[in-house]
Amino acid sequence: MKNDIFDVSNRVALVTGASSGFGAHFAKVLADHGAKVIVCARRLDRLTSLVDDITTMGGKAFAVPMDVTDATSVKNAFDEGSKQFGLIDIVSNNAGVADSKMAIATDETSWDFVMDTNLKGMWLVAMEAGRRLIAAKAKGSIVNTASILGLRTAISQSSYATSKAAVVQLSKTLALEWARKHIRVNALCPGYFVTELNEDYFNSEKGRAYIQQSPAQRTGELDELTAPFMMLASEAGSFVNGVALPVDGAHTLGNM
Repeated sequence: MKNDIFDVSNRVALVTGASSGFGAHFAKVLADHGAKVIVCARRLDRLTSLVDDITTMGGKAFAVPMDVTDATSVKNAFDEGSKQFGLIDIVSNNAGVADSKMAIATDETSWDFVMDTNLKGMWLVAMEAGRRLIAAKAKGSIVNTASILGLRTAISQSSYATSKAAVVQLSKTLALEWARKHIRVNALCPGYFVTELNEDYFNSEKGRAYIQQSPAQRTGELDELTAPFMMLASEAGSFVNGVALPVDGAHTLGNM
């Protein structure tokens, strides 16, 4: 795109968790700025619809099923995506789950459910991308979607907050190790945005009351994540590496 600071033409992006929420939004944004986009999730029907949307708006996209907790599934998705569009040099790592419970009520099954997707899945995808970029001696950008709960915490979020704090530290560690390989790794830390994961809560009286106590007194709009995300994903942020960027209407400065 002409005169586009976020231009990612001739780049190939892989987006996990693309069946809804942040992943679906980032896939459309990347395509809109010129990238060929590989969209990944377990729900292939959702991905097919997303590919249709991107194609309709003039972009290029390809759907591949992926279970981020399964190393073989991750590798196969990278293989299929690379066959279709070439070397993947942008990764938007979004797959995530939550199981909000008081810490004392969190059992091992619940803990593993959150950690396997939010941390192990993020690690598997990032490592697959990193290995391929290093082997190809190519530069790239990995944006791991963490959360403001990776920077602070809240009641009933022990497993989720721990997983997202680990994603922040993973991002920083990989940034440090891969900087000389010209691979940037950053963590995007959204505040509260209404997605499929949390819409029931934020549509409830309790959820609305909680948001009213936040500094901005509202949830974010997905478009308000677009510029911060594209700064990290594109060459607009070419010297930004290893950061945990909150996009939260100052929520991390107020009460959680």
